[in-house]
Amino acid sequence: RGRGRGGGGRGRDGRPKDAKRAKAAPGTRRVDMLAERHWAGSSSAAFDGELVCRIYRDHMLGADGRGGGRETDLSRLELSGYLERYLWPHYPAAGPPSASWEHTMSVVVMLNAKFAEGVDGWSTLRPDRERFDAFFSRALALPEAGGDEAWTARAAGCTWAEKAEWVRFFVRVFGSLEEEMVRAQALRLVSLPMWFSLSDQDVASRLAEQPQLARPWKFLKKRRTKEAKVEGGPPPASRHEAEFLPSLLRNAIAALSQADALVTEGYGGGGEAAAAAEEESSEDDDTEGEEEGEEAGAAPAAPAAATAPARRDSPAIRIAGMCRYLELILELCIDLMAQLPTRRFFHAVLTDSHLLPLARTSVHAGSPRGALFARMASLLREYDRFSVDDHSGAHLTDAELRARHCQALLDLQKAAYPLPPLRPFSLANLSALDTAPALRAHFGALPLPDLAAVCARAGLVRSAEAGAAAGKRLLLALLIDRYERVPPQHEAIGQMPLYPDERTPWDEALVPPPPARDAGGGLGGPAPLALPKLNLQFLTLQDYLLRNFTLFRLEATHEIKEDVQDAIRRLQPRAGPGGGVGFGGWARMALGLAEFRLFKVGKPLLGELAPSEVCAEATVSLRSCRPDMAAEWSALRRHDVVFLLCVQPPEHAAGGDGSFPEQVGLLALRGAEVVQVSDEEGHVFTGESENDQPLRGHARKIELRLDPAQYHLDAQAMAAGSREDVYQSFNVLLRRKPKENNFKAILECMRDLLTTPLATPAWLHDVLLGYGDPAAAAYWSLPDDQCATNLDFYDTFLDLNHVRQSFPGCDVVLPPGIDPNPPPPYRLTIPRSVPRAGGEPGAAAPRPVVTVQPYLERPAGPYPGDAPRRNPVRFTRMQVEALRASMSPGLTVVVGPPGTGKTDTAVQMVSNLVHTYPGQRTLIITHSNQALNDVFEKLLVRDVDERHLLRLGHGEELLETEKDFSRRGRVNYMLTRRLELLVKVELLGKALDITADVGYTCETADYFFSATVEPKWRAFQSAVAKEPSSPDAVVRHFPFTDFFTDTPAPLFPPGAGRAAHLEAAGGAWRHLRGLFEELADCRAFELLRSSYDRGNFLLTKHAKVVAMTCTHAAIKRKDLVALAFQYDNLIMEEAAQIMEIEAFIPMVLQHPDAATGKSRLKRVALIGDHHQLPPVVKNLAFQKYSRLDQSLFARLVRLGVPTTQLDFQGRTRPKIADLYRWRYDHLGDLPSVLDPAGGHALAVPGFELDFQMVNVTDPQGVGESTPLPHYVQNLAEAEFVVAVYMYMRLVGVPAAKVSIITTYNGQRDLISDIVARRCGGDARYGPPRAVATTDKFQGQQNDYILLSLVRTKAVGHLRDVRRLVVALSRARLGLYVFGDISVFGSCTELQPAFNQLLQRPTKLRLLTRERAPSHRRLEAQVPADAVTEVESLVEMGRLVARMQAEAEAADDADGTGAVPMDTEPRVAAGEAGRRRIGADTVPEAPPSLD
Repeated sequence: RGRGRGGGGRGRDGRPKDAKRAKAAPGTRRVDMLAERHWAGSSSAAFDGELVCRIYRDHMLGADGRGGGRETDLSRLELSGYLERYLWPHYPAAGPPSASWEHTMSVVVMLNAKFAEGVDGWSTLRPDRERFDAFFSRALALPEAGGDEAWTARAAGCTWAEKAEWVRFFVRVFGSLEEEMVRAQALRLVSLPMWFSLSDQDVASRLAEQPQLARPWKFLKKRRTKEAKVEGGPPPASRHEAEFLPSLLRNAIAALSQADALVTEGYGGGGEAAAAAEEESSEDDDTEGEEEGEEAGAAPAAPAAATAPARRDSPAIRIAGMCRYLELILELCIDLMAQLPTRRFFHAVLTDSHLLPLARTSVHAGSPRGALFARMASLLREYDRFSVDDHSGAHLTDAELRARHCQALLDLQKAAYPLPPLRPFSLANLSALDTAPALRAHFGALPLPDLAAVCARAGLVRSAEAGAAAGKRLLLALLIDRYERVPPQHEAIGQMPLYPDERTPWDEALVPPPPARDAGGGLGGPAPLALPKLNLQFLTLQDYLLRNFTLFRLEATHEIKEDVQDAIRRLQPRAGPGGGVGFGGWARMALGLAEFRLFKVGKPLLGELAPSEVCAEATVSLRSCRPDMAAEWSALRRHDVVFLLCVQPPEHAAGGDGSFPEQVGLLALRGAEVVQVSDEEGHVFTGESENDQPLRGHARKIELRLDPAQYHLDAQAMAAGSREDVYQSFNVLLRRKPKENNFKAILECMRDLLTTPLATPAWLHDVLLGYGDPAAAAYWSLPDDQCATNLDFYDTFLDLNHVRQSFPGCDVVLPPGIDPNPPPPYRLTIPRSVPRAGGEPGAAAPRPVVTVQPYLERPAGPYPGDAPRRNPVRFTRMQVEALRASMSPGLTVVVGPPGTGKTDTAVQMVSNLVHTYPGQRTLIITHSNQALNDVFEKLLVRDVDERHLLRLGHGEELLETEKDFSRRGRVNYMLTRRLELLVKVELLGKALDITADVGYTCETADYFFSATVEPKWRAFQSAVAKEPSSPDAVVRHFPFTDFFTDTPAPLFPPGAGRAAHLEAAGGAWRHLRGLFEELADCRAFELLRSSYDRGNFLLTKHAKVVAMTCTHAAIKRKDLVALAFQYDNLIMEEAAQIMEIEAFIPMVLQHPDAATGKSRLKRVALIGDHHQLPPVVKNLAFQKYSRLDQSLFARLVRLGVPTTQLDFQGRTRPKIADLYRWRYDHLGDLPSVLDPAGGHALAVPGFELDFQMVNVTDPQGVGESTPLPHYVQNLAEAEFVVAVYMYMRLVGVPAAKVSIITTYNGQRDLISDIVARRCGGDARYGPPRAVATTDKFQGQQNDYILLSLVRTKAVGHLRDVRRLVVALSRARLGLYVFGDISVFGSCTELQPAFNQLLQRPTKLRLLTRERAPSHRRLEAQVPADAVTEVESLVEMGRLVARMQAEAEAADDADGTGAVPMDTEPRVAAGEAGRRRIGADTVPEAPPSLD
């Protein structure tokens, strides 16, 4: 009572509780001492089972049996490798079960701790399958009486927190079904034997519905009868198959009954009794640090049974433990119901247990402590009623659901008819019966025996006696739960506002706040969330879209909340006189509203309640804005989203306990979509129209379109008198960054997908949902009629030897009579018997034959632009396999480690598809505009006609070309090209002495070609054929000689033979024919008169290669479908960085084929790397709990979909590549990085080593700091990194070849500030090419990378090995890592990389007399006296100061002054306007570091 959220207050002795909690630090030191003595480092102490018991009791469980106060101890145990180096290697695998209860439970706890940190816990257990099977069997029996007294005694004393941790383990188990060893054990627990817990009548009815299960059930019954006759009963494995989940549900119901009793007694409901018990419990917890004994390793051994914690009877402890246990039970049930393999038989058991109606009607669910439990019960009910057939997996349509619902009501009417009081019910219309009030009215007045009898006849309970025992409340709940009509979820979503309001963002049940840094680390772990998860499998496409819609909407809400809070804090609203509102500050993204008015509310459409549209106008003044801010406000485009706020700050500041809206007086928040922006003079800007005008003056009138669904809800609330008219009170207009403000369009797209028929290729549907054979969509698994064996690889291969290298297990043959070494291009015939590269070797058989068919291209024309552009890349064997797969129908998944040429492979895929299937259209999707531009720029140098290329969306202006590939740019290009070609046609007509205006239109040109040009060519061919021996016949008869007078070289070189002349004539004809073919493509642009129509024709018919980002695809899907956009092939780059739903949307950008009703999509190629960083999700709860950061690419890999891994890297030095090479099955080095004469063989100028970890110690002992939550900085490390950068500039390394990356935004901003102070004003230094976070630098590279790890107290999020791979793979020639080796060197997951780093000196070793460019070879020996070893930051500062003084003296002596050391272009260090903390504490110059 009276305590704030910080957990303040005082204990019994009057000392602050935080002070007493500080006593836990010695426990952490004892953990470190135990680790050093028994398992860390090179320790090889003998296994001590009693030590495991003591560690479990003292450092995991705690004296209260809850694990309270043990978060840090558990974290230190996990980081020290307690599981990997001690618990697991000594877990008994063979023989009778002998592992102790504490040993088994310790493994469970440590696995849960690893998963909570985002670490793969199964990796430690995976190599030893036998040991895992033994452990899993023991884990199943943790709450049961075991074979020995110690186990039985400990199981009997199991606390609620331990039971919760045990259930959490099985949540992890059923969420990891991609692990073969886990799947084999877990699926046994959800199999058919569970139905032995059902009544015979229920089993019979279910077997009648699923007759295919009759034989397996008969076999199981026989086996059960035999096992029952064996002494000791059925073996544990059979017992667990039949009883594990049914008994778990029964135990949950018993626990729920106890929780109800405690709430009824006044505990858990927030009353005085609960508060007193909580206070007492907390005070007892606080004293535990004072009661600790000596170091655990020295404590006397205690019997295993004696290690059970003292049972605490405090109601507060019991209700807290029960709450967590019950919540986790529901989480487990939700996970089981959300996957078809686990739902199939479990659904019947769950229904029979009545857990769901009991949970929804329990006293506990209605109490404050049970709020989360109630929400999880509601989520479980959604899955219980989900529209899917449990056994076939077929989606049930709305009509099928209605039919089933009506049939169930009819059956209930028949069951109720014998009772006279229910005759009206039995004869009533069905539509009047399927609501909760109607059911309660008809059945609520029945006596309990009659109600029980009806429920028994309806199959809701096993018998009338069982129904009477259940009670009337439960029976009514069962009736309502079974027969109440619930609208389909997609209908509710269709009526849901897409914008958040003033309540949703701050509802912590929907949008969880960021967890505390050490929250949830103790036994019992963090609470689950009532949110869906993106796991391996989905029930149907509807389920897939619903989960993604819910999570994406809440993630967008979280981001909006952050922006709203930031803007309001910057505005500093304050109450003014007369109830007005003033603003003491300013915000870049928010302005005060001068005026707001609604001017149109459209009538509802037929069958709807909400208005058809709601339009408003908001007026703001830009008078007080800086020019750059005013330009941003004036640049608001159509479809941009803004937010209207009503802020009425309270006269007296609210306390810290209130929500943010209560503290600042945020009364209303409404979203709106921009239609147009106008000024006082009536000039209008939309950002999309050719008629846009520049805006003048300071006033801006912004026309807005509000959300009709939200307006309808507000109107209902105002009519009911529950709220005032918010549309008259808005006083702030908020905008957001365009890149972060596309959520509404994506949500609308998902909502449309939920309510419209979808067609995915048949070969992709099951794989997408996670069912069936993971290889079913691979090209070798498709039927023969869909398999392509004749493939035009065009210029993929550089020569015939390249083909042989790409198919080493095959005989590469040529057709008879072909030159033995023909040049490309090639067509290949690859039989299905040819194994895929990297696949499983087939049985011994004759070597398959690959037939190479060279073909002569049409001769190039006489102009340089006529020559085809050739592929210069010698693709590796695995790249060729990826190309082969992408040209074949089906799904292709390409894993591209860093530097392996993913973009080159994607570009060649497009080129091959264009040449192999010229009538098909290809869609290119990437995550970022930069990646899209990379693909496009490489595509421009391939032999793909640029008139067939189209790039949609923003970012096109960043293309390094003067050509415009946007829709408008391509239309202008085609119109300009038309005029150029018609001029050439006129010249051709003159050369042929044609007086008619043949170049007037494309139509006249086409007639000219067919009537004159083509006949002349045929006549020429005939004439030449009649003079086979004449050497000058070609020159004499060629009719177009006068047209080709401007060729760079003579069309028919003197002295050339007849064959050369024929080839030249053929090239000239190809040029002419291409000219008229291109004009034919221009004809539609000539006929269509508006830019809009021309652009749509270009998009839907003309372009063969269309490129866009995944976000643009989601935003424009509705428009694309309306235009009948179609495509055949989909290539997705950066697929591992694209969110699941954003990867799915590009697969459904078109209507099903009108003739077949099937998807037109033939090929899908996903290219990415799941070992690098996933999609960005800002809310940690959605990221970790719901797996919103899981990409479709990563999920397919988890499912076991066959992948093609590119296996040779050409980016970095082999030794640097070794730092991350261990993450991949095989990763070799291309000859370019092994070339002894290449740049990779030369040393880094000024450094002895090409990569090194530098141990950084803070001279002031501060280390990391956190000025804002999750905003971590390390000043000493930042200074060291910048000093090294300055040193590199002083030795001559160009700034453009150096990038500084770090793992935290706070450190990035701090380094940027220091760079600006140290280097910004001195041309000798200048900024590096980039200062960025690791996440933002993914996909980029540089010669030299300086990496700052920041953390000194914990590893932090670098523990995600994917982030480590990105950080270590950005450097080509030099990598220097700065961090605290005591923190990072001991982390188990990072050791494969850090062991290599720590084999080298941890003090920076410099060659201060060496200058760039270096000619020293990497392996050259360096004299010891030439090496300067930098001991500390202070020494580095002195060195830089001395070198700078020497450079200045040299400049003064030369009279040159300070000059730039390079002129190469640089990338901006970061975004303008970001928060930078710590800059004021940075010394002004390097000498101050002394």
